[in-house]
Amino acid sequence: MLVRQCALLLVAASPLLVASACSSPHSTADHAWTAHGGDRGHGQYSPAAQITPDNVGRLQVAWTYRTGDARADNRSQIQCNPIVIDGVLYGTSAQLKVFALDAATGAERWVFDPYEGEPPQENVHVNRGVTYWTDGTNARIFSSAGQWLYALDASTGQRLASFGTDGRVDLKQGLGRDVTERRVVSTTPGTIYQDLLIVTTSLGEGPAPVAPGHVRAYDARTGEQRWIFHTIPQPGEPGHETWPPDAWQRAGGANTWAGVSVDDERGLVFVPPG
Repeated sequence: MLVRQCALLLVAASPLLVASACSSPHSTADHAWTAHGGDRGHGQYSPAAQITPDNVGRLQVAWTYRTGDARADNRSQIQCNPIVIDGVLYGTSAQLKVFALDAATGAERWVFDPYEGEPPQENVHVNRGVTYWTDGTNARIFSSAGQWLYALDASTGQRLASFGTDGRVDLKQGLGRDVTERRVVSTTPGTIYQDLLIVTTSLGEGPAPVAPGHVRAYDARTGEQRWIFHTIPQPGEPGHETWPPDAWQRAGGANTWAGVSVDDERGLVFVPPG
């Protein structure tokens, strides 16, 4: 993935390092990395060709960004796959802050802290990145922390009040049953299809009661839940007969924590449930 000509992202727990094999600014030869996994199909491939077996040994650090988010117990981790849109790198830190950097210099543009400076009370685990959406006029960054899905202005990092309630949606709502006391988080970025943000969740997977792992699509503008796919099928849905009759009311899991991929041409979403 390129963030400037001849640049390669190297992500560690902290800081974020960018290596460079040359010093020229980013050019039309650069290639964006527009989504988690490279594109909505999650192809994890870039056609960028400036870094080769011949010059990779000459890579040098071009800039370093320190998030300042290391945990006191030295157990920090960043699993984020940053994205790069129009020369701006968007990513998440070990404590789930969202940041925007100038991809060529590493200069910080903005930081959004979903916990507003207070250490999270919950076990936030990890966040693998953010999702970008634009309608050509407005550009948004979607990110999650705990049970909340946030919509941010891509240029400022401010919460967009028109999305959900004051810029966020509660992922524990809209599952068809009360999961207040259950773990429901989204650790992998949602995927865009047209004006929909398709979101999957990570749940408890032990013997204790857990929430259902249904897949949901939200309106990218309003946060309204537009559709839901029941991974534990309900009466009248394909596969319901293969489960105990009341499983759809009490069983949990069957979730997809790894995210999904989208085939834009055919309008299909590919979901790998656990």
